[in-house]
Amino acid sequence: MAPGAEEAEGAGRRGVPSLLAGGGTGQEEHIATDVTQLIGWTPLIELKRIAGKEGVGARIVGKIEAYQPLCSVKDRGALRMIEDAEEKGLISPGVTTLVEPTSDPALGFPGQVEKVEQLKKELPNVHVLDQFSNPANPEAHIRWTGPEIWKDTAGKVDIFVAGSGSGGTVSGVGKYLKMQNPNVKIICVEPAESPVISGGERGKHKIQGIGPGFVPEILDSSIIDEVLTVTTEEAMVNARRLAMEEGLLVGISSGANLAACLKVAVREENKGKMIVTMFPSGGERYMNSDLFAAVREECIAMTF
Repeated sequence: MAPGAEEAEGAGRRGVPSLLAGGGTGQEEHIATDVTQLIGWTPLIELKRIAGKEGVGARIVGKIEAYQPLCSVKDRGALRMIEDAEEKGLISPGVTTLVEPTSDPALGFPGQVEKVEQLKKELPNVHVLDQFSNPANPEAHIRWTGPEIWKDTAGKVDIFVAGSGSGGTVSGVGKYLKMQNPNVKIICVEPAESPVISGGERGKHKIQGIGPGFVPEILDSSIIDEVLTVTTEEAMVNARRLAMEEGLLVGISSGANLAACLKVAVREENKGKMIVTMFPSGGERYMNSDLFAAVREECIAMTF
């Protein structure tokens, strides 16, 4: 187990599924005493319907991060970065104001950096966590996400696929899995319209949560075996498929990860292998996005 993983488990950060599972004599309480105890240990689900329709020989398994308190994989990195800053005496509860740029491509990263600098001048006791360069971000996934995947797949994971926003998830999970089995293949996903990790030019896209338009400092390219690109359209089509065919209401980046998984799953050399990916967020926050534009128009046009 990676450094800190056992300690984190012992501290009770076991997540919703574990709390619901109960166990023991039935006399013990299984009640979280702090919202941070609900972060982590999100469930895995095998996509048998989609894999069956595509006729792929590999198993595709998704980790549903919508089970987090704020319905996003970002809960993990945020928790560890805050813990780390507290441990180093950099921030104090009730005193420090935390400021953090997003990886949302629609907002424009240069503008976000400018706004951060403005807030640092205007507000007292500002601390910028900086998910793009903070080592505590991937550490969260070395401590928690990676061990969860390894344990819940009984060590059978062969390929891990994840999009890169800050780079924390793919770097941290990838590092942990390769520590357990060097033969596990790590595949990074980025927008085809902005393939900067692949060496291409920055461009506009609508896959929220990945593809900030630059290579993040914490992205560990040494553990990445392959980079796949996915178009915005592919991401949206597959996010809708997850809702319609698997009953999973997830976001656009989840669709991007599934699109990449399907590209990997059809390869003959991956027949019988287990591909694990992340579904980073729930779909509710994308109701006003292009992801559900057709559904909105259909509902508006309905008459009674």
